[in-house]
Amino acid sequence: MNDFTIGVILPSVSSGIDLREAARHAEDAGLDGVWHGDHLAAPTLDVTIALATAAAVTSRITVGASVLVPAIRPLAWTAKQVATLQYVSGGRLVLGVGSGGGPGQWALAGVPYEERGPRTDAALDRLPGMLTGELSPPVPMPPVWVGNASGVAIRRAARAGDGWFPSLIPPKRVAEGAARLAELAAEHGRPVPTIAIGATGALGPGAPSREEIAADIADVYGGSAEEAAEIPLTGSPREAAEKLAAYRDAGARHAVVGVAGGDWRAQVELLAEVRAILHDRH
Repeated sequence: MNDFTIGVILPSVSSGIDLREAARHAEDAGLDGVWHGDHLAAPTLDVTIALATAAAVTSRITVGASVLVPAIRPLAWTAKQVATLQYVSGGRLVLGVGSGGGPGQWALAGVPYEERGPRTDAALDRLPGMLTGELSPPVPMPPVWVGNASGVAIRRAARAGDGWFPSLIPPKRVAEGAARLAELAAEHGRPVPTIAIGATGALGPGAPSREEIAADIADVYGGSAEEAAEIPLTGSPREAAEKLAAYRDAGARHAVVGVAGGDWRAQVELLAEVRAILHDRH
């Protein structure tokens, strides 16, 4: 049974790799999806244009937002962008949704930082109607995965999401969140959302070490060095498969991996080996 998918974050502009080539390479290697983040204040591409480009040169894989921040945009524009991306991708979009980014991003967008929560909730509530009936042409609502590991995110996912999408947390915290997610979904009378994890790593000889990647995680996201050391995918494809198997045992069914070093194309091929090992084990 094909019960665990692996997608990859598309390479940054600074990598020098053509976005179209990267998307085709991920599909040809056998991965399940390509993903792109949404960072207004960072030197990155616009998420919807980047994913539309990836969709135009592929035919099978998911194109995913990891994650879109709808609250920094007028909601009608968000809906139009999402609907267009769902249309041009032939229904292959998975819409990660979050309310992150520092205060600087929200100031640049002209949106008060303290409004990020209510505006995100409003987007989750209104987007289905806007996409499936209020806009022209209407499109099927894509699956919505609510990003972040916080209690607020778990509650949002249980109430209005198709998935919960925490990033850079160890398997134990995924299992704890999965239990809470199931409780809350039952209270809302909804099916339990799927769980996808955001991961990072670099495989094979010459790649950054687990300690180096963990130090970066702890520096950027906080938390203990011990917890950060549990997160990176490193070593051989078999070792990385063992790590992802622990996430699968904790309840996750999808992984979206950011390449933390090494040649991006080669890392994609190694991730495809990881995927094959995981599926052989099931």
